[in-house]
Amino acid sequence: MATLKEIRNRIESVKNTRQITNAMRMVAASKLRKAQENILKARPYADYINDMLKTLKLKNKTTTHPLLVDVPEEGRIAFVIVTSDRGLCGSFNSQIIREAHKYIKQNPHADIICLGKKGFDYFKKHSRKITDSYTGLFNEMDFSVSKNVAEKLLDLYLEENYIKIDVLYNEFKSAIQQNITVKQLLPIIPIESDEVTTLDFIYEPDEDIIIEELGRKYVHVDIWRIMLESSAAEQGARMTAMDSATDNAAELIDVLTLYFNRARQAAITKEIIEIASGAEAIQ
Repeated sequence: MATLKEIRNRIESVKNTRQITNAMRMVAASKLRKAQENILKARPYADYINDMLKTLKLKNKTTTHPLLVDVPEEGRIAFVIVTSDRGLCGSFNSQIIREAHKYIKQNPHADIICLGKKGFDYFKKHSRKITDSYTGLFNEMDFSVSKNVAEKLLDLYLEENYIKIDVLYNEFKSAIQQNITVKQLLPIIPIESDEVTTLDFIYEPDEDIIIEELGRKYVHVDIWRIMLESSAAEQGARMTAMDSATDNAAELIDVLTLYFNRARQAAITKEIIEIASGAEAIQ
């Protein structure tokens, strides 16, 4: 049976843990609000560029530009897996890794590119060949960081003759709900819509250069949006996990306090009995 001092130390330890988890919950909530604001800012810009690309593709269905071509039936595939750099976010990373295994099973020859330390550590440990990796991206959420990643992926696609690049990430829905999404990043698939202008445009300098510029800008914004979605989903998962951990710590403190009071009462009762027995013996 634990002594009163051991129980008291255990209670203090759990109280300290509760303070840490509660602080982490509040930090995650603050980062989540920032990520949500940035997502709302990024979406309209990406949608407008997509509309322009959609108009170009529909007016020129025979385009051979690599950013808008149809995917061939055979060829090399790159698979980008977006995880977090840190843990303590519930099943956020394990769900992504589980879905990644399903994709790899269907596309066993796909080259893996990891965004985030957790995914890189896992696939490196499990002897998967990693073509490229980017870690520490989510420490400072900045558009310039995502732009560098997007440029490297664009160069990889254009120079290494991949037929497509798919991205697996957690799409943010709410603090308690994230949707695991596999999206084709390249070549770009313009979103289907009836709202396409029928006007004829004069392109200057020419269509291919405009497709190149718009396509690169779209990929820049799309990678930024994917990183924001993943970051928001991560912070939502962490906030939920830390909230649950804080509640569990509070419950454990109540249980330990009750156990401490019972042990103390038992010790007091024992002392009283010993005193009474000693007094009786003296008489």
